[in-house]
Amino acid sequence: MRCGWITVFPFAGKLSMGRIFHNSRVKEAAGDRYGVLAGRCCPVSSSAADQSENGAEISSFQSPADSHHDWVGPPDRLSNLRPMKFYTPKLESKLEQELRKLRMATQVWNQNFWLNQNVTFNKEKEKFIHSRLKAKGIGLRDGEGRKNTLSAEEMAEFYKDFLDVNYNKHVNYNKEWYKRNFTITWLMGRVVLQNAWRKLRKRKEVEQ
Repeated sequence: MRCGWITVFPFAGKLSMGRIFHNSRVKEAAGDRYGVLAGRCCPVSSSAADQSENGAEISSFQSPADSHHDWVGPPDRLSNLRPMKFYTPKLESKLEQELRKLRMATQVWNQNFWLNQNVTFNKEKEKFIHSRLKAKGIGLRDGEGRKNTLSAEEMAEFYKDFLDVNYNKHVNYNKEWYKRNFTITWLMGRVVLQNAWRKLRKRKEVEQ
């Protein structure tokens, strides 16, 4: 484990530290996709939101040149998703390349969705709080400089409205998410069979 990143052994389901981390769990480690539904989005400052135009940029981290495994990084500060750096084998087959490119494209798609969703969520949340405080004749901060907040009941109204407005967006996201993951899982299975067949052929050639 280096610089907060985790080494992932493809298809083996193990970490370099010896802990179990199955491939299905790698996908879950991409972050809490439903965090926004429970109002658990990380606060996003206006400056951070302004810097979110290029959502396709996952991370500037470069895995070690001698690494032969995928790497999982710390959560992104805007999307809350854990970025992955995918290992490219020297003798990568067309099927392996297809799988890797689909996983990369899915990561960018997922990053863009949750980055934009979280930025929108936080902006709308701040706007709601400001409007309610203003209606009460209360400033944004109290006499000691602390931020004034609303009650849980008042915020529940915002969360419900946000979910209602974005319902179709979330439904479409889930449909696309499952579609992509089914295709990725299907390709993973084909790659495993392909590699197993390669090893079997090499073994037969050696025996001959």
